[in-house]
Amino acid sequence: MSTSQSWDPERYARNARFVADLGMPVVELLEPQPGECILDLGCGDGALTAKLVDMGCSVVGVDSSAEQIEAARQIGLDAHVMDGHRLTFEDEFDAVFSNAALHWMGHPDEVIAGVRRALKPGGRFVAECGGHGCVDTIVRALTEALKRRGLWADGINPWYFPTDEEYRERLIRQGFDVKYIALIPRPTPLPGDIGGWLETFAENFTSRVPEAERPAFLEEVREAMRPKLCDAEGAWTADYIRLRFKAVKEG
Repeated sequence: MSTSQSWDPERYARNARFVADLGMPVVELLEPQPGECILDLGCGDGALTAKLVDMGCSVVGVDSSAEQIEAARQIGLDAHVMDGHRLTFEDEFDAVFSNAALHWMGHPDEVIAGVRRALKPGGRFVAECGGHGCVDTIVRALTEALKRRGLWADGINPWYFPTDEEYRERLIRQGFDVKYIALIPRPTPLPGDIGGWLETFAENFTSRVPEAERPAFLEEVREAMRPKLCDAEGAWTADYIRLRFKAVKEG
């Protein structure tokens, strides 16, 4: 699974601030306590990381995007560029927290193993990410438009959207006691046209199309999605399904 995705903090803030704004339910599941040491895995520009700091936690943020990490540092956060598949911590954190990032990490067993190493005994892994069926309408429209152009190839789709049962089994195999896990349908109103969402999140698909043909491609995709995702007033909603869980490191 390869990715052509890039992360522009300004574009992300413009088109995707809802990601952090809708992250409070998973923060509540985390139940952060003042003085706890927490790792924010896939922290992005640090919008939720900062909330954990405001709650009195000592927080380290990691993300694979140097641009996002720089944005997080600009607001005073302890943030580092790091691949989520290759976490370098050992027995350091009371909790590992992640919001809207795990579905970008295509080798989940490596991620879970790194999280377990990073946690103290009895530490908790609390996260929300895309779950099975997430953005199906969007993926289908992108896929079919690429296939019509002869541009589809295996490995284009960068996302890993597991079922709750699949992810539960992965956690258990690596020594976690799963306290809660669920798939949660969450249709998500977008701040503007669906084109902003595609620009921000779907570069793996759109980058396959020659730049001169991209406007026509995007319009074709937009029209294919319109009956399901756009209302009579022109407001767009993404067909999100979230996987939310809390698991505790055993041993």
